[in-house]
Amino acid sequence: MESNKQVALVAHDNRKKDLIEWVDYNWGSLADHKLICTGTTGSLVEDALIKKVEKGKVINIHKLKSGPLGGDQQLGALIAEGKVDVIFFFWDPMEPHPHDVDVKALLRIAVLYNVPTACNRSTADFMISSPLFREEYEPRLTDYTAYVQRNLSS
Repeated sequence: MESNKQVALVAHDNRKKDLIEWVDYNWGSLADHKLICTGTTGSLVEDALIKKVEKGKVINIHKLKSGPLGGDQQLGALIAEGKVDVIFFFWDPMEPHPHDVDVKALLRIAVLYNVPTACNRSTADFMISSPLFREEYEPRLTDYTAYVQRNLSS
């Protein structure tokens, strides 16, 4: 993982305001990284950062589809390809979501590939303020080869 990270920003509807406030507060730490956002969150993040970033500087935001329309799955695929280093996912634990199964799959794949994931503002604050957020870092990956072979032979 390079010092310039590939950072995923995701928020459920009831948490978008919180994420945008957090992005606005942390824009200096986020501006030098490649940002990957789902759906409307990407446009909101772009609007928040454009107001802050110096003229002439490019904001690198890759916008995916909305979560319920496949954005969560697109993000999961990027994780599996090693194209996501950190996830800030402000999800709403109080509302049922039509794509809950996709959200669960996304969080599962993030754990499987050992991608640091913040699901609330406190954890996001700890992650972004860590020196590791600005430095190179080599995450340890679990080798699942034996698990896969064992299950294929059953």
